[in-house]
Amino acid sequence: MFFILNRQKMYTYLVSIVTVVLLFCVAGSLNTNSSKGNTIQTASTTQKLLPIYNVQTEQKKVAFTMNCAWNADDVDTILKTLQDNNVKITFFMVGEWIEKYPEAAKKIHEAGHEIASHSDTHPHVNNLSFEKNIEEIEKSNDKIEKVTGKRTNIYRAPYGEYNDTVIKAAQDKGYHTIQWNLDTLDYTRLNRR
Repeated sequence: MFFILNRQKMYTYLVSIVTVVLLFCVAGSLNTNSSKGNTIQTASTTQKLLPIYNVQTEQKKVAFTMNCAWNADDVDTILKTLQDNNVKITFFMVGEWIEKYPEAAKKIHEAGHEIASHSDTHPHVNNLSFEKNIEEIEKSNDKIEKVTGKRTNIYRAPYGEYNDTVIKAAQDKGYHTIQWNLDTLDYTRLNRR
């Protein structure tokens, strides 16, 4: 059996061997430090904040939600379908949507559905400061209160975006950040004929 080695192959093998030796050395030094009572922390002490995707329950329940951000063309049809099937859902509303379609928001509320915040202007919240995130939520909630007479403590960030700043801003104001765990992709118009 013959090995033909050119300069490139020799270099690649050398780098691989050196890498493996270094990994063994690092692993050995970690074990040595651990055996002496010194523990090396390899993970961050802070964890990424997450929204609520689902809630464990023994009850046979499912939560349906809908985001109101673009138009109100189908509100009457949606409300009739929900009523015909004796279903109540949570509508996450953008503040600007409420301003543009206050009668639709009132109909939804009067039909007994929950109304929650979906921001005021539907921005990319990951790009906003802590203070701007709070402002988006609070302005939306002000508009919800104007239509329904009560404030919400539930929030869904636009585009499904979140980071620690988004979640922390909501939490600091007493909001529970809700995310979906199944997306119908209706906004993609895949189900349109």
